[in-house]
Amino acid sequence: MQLRYAFRLYPEPGQRAALARAFGCARVVFNDAVRARQDARAAGLPFPSASELSKRLITQARHTPERSWLGEVSSVVLQQSLRDAEAAYRNFFASLKGERRGPQVRAPRFKSRKDARQAIRFTANARWKITAGGRLALPKVGDVRVKWSRALPAVPSSVTVILDAAGRYFASFVVDTHSATDRTRWEAPDPDRAIGIDLGLAHFAVLSDGTKIDSPRFLRRAEKKLKKTQRELSRKRKGSKNRAKARLKVARAHAAVADARKEFHHQVSTQLIRENQAVAVEDLAVLGLARTQLAKSVHDAGWAQFLAMLEYKAQRYGRTFVKVGRFEPTSQMCSACGHRDGPKPLHVRQWTCPACDTVHDRDHNAAINVKQAAGLAASACGAPVGPELVLAQREETGSHGITYPNRAV
Repeated sequence: MQLRYAFRLYPEPGQRAALARAFGCARVVFNDAVRARQDARAAGLPFPSASELSKRLITQARHTPERSWLGEVSSVVLQQSLRDAEAAYRNFFASLKGERRGPQVRAPRFKSRKDARQAIRFTANARWKITAGGRLALPKVGDVRVKWSRALPAVPSSVTVILDAAGRYFASFVVDTHSATDRTRWEAPDPDRAIGIDLGLAHFAVLSDGTKIDSPRFLRRAEKKLKKTQRELSRKRKGSKNRAKARLKVARAHAAVADARKEFHHQVSTQLIRENQAVAVEDLAVLGLARTQLAKSVHDAGWAQFLAMLEYKAQRYGRTFVKVGRFEPTSQMCSACGHRDGPKPLHVRQWTCPACDTVHDRDHNAAINVKQAAGLAASACGAPVGPELVLAQREETGSHGITYPNRAV
């Protein structure tokens, strides 16, 4: 299984300038590849192949006055930028044909130097390394200081250097982990120990054993500070240095909220996966709920990110993860006798079953129904496991973008 481990970088002024050149060159090559595709489509010609684009946009372009500065950065960075453009078009066409799951993917757009996130990737061909002193040696950049929070479990296959909107640098390593080794890190729980989870807004999660996890409401708690920084930004003259400083202050305030939320999700998901052999959740329509009057609270809860963490940690540590269909009437059924009492408005937090006179807490009853609907009530071992393993995305492992970048999970 491939996972990402991110660590904070602290480049010196000269190294920041070198990284800025690398970001800019990678962006130009990507945009040139998109433009070449668009020109070929407008002329009715077949799309140029990857090898043809590499020869034209990198090898030959380096010897022209307009693109001579491409030689100032590692060629691997430019080749990886071309691969990113090819992958973007493959995803776009697969989405058009219905071969790609999830929402439809748009055609690749041109990148801008004002984008919130800049990134370049170094593979093994770039001959980057971790020095004996613990620094990250990057070609044509130098030895960059890294704040290591833990040791890497294996030799990484590639590293991506990221600059976020708050002006922070990160090194994200791709590491191949072994499932057998990961599963022995924790003591195995009782094979029949299973839990059902009902996610909500009043409480972040209510478990089928009656445990209620309060919602920290990170965005709501930080709204006063966010409004203040946003007002300061709106008063600055466009194009001024003070406006750039105010914009950075706003980005850092939002990053602090996102990092705190991600850390909370990591802590809760790790505890649930570590203590239970099987976990069942309801497949929520997050996109639909985000269009309602509860949109801000839904986004603040971050259910999609939390469910993604539960899923990949269950796969990594040999647990069972089950998603119950969103149309399952978990809030309408009595968990004691199975009587279906119909839909109820959100303000109804307790109700009495008319068939068996059992008094139910709405969320606790729903969590029990989620567990029963997933088939975990009798045994945790027979439940189906989630989807097949896929290449790790940036958000998959570690706390990306915080002072302590990687919490051990």
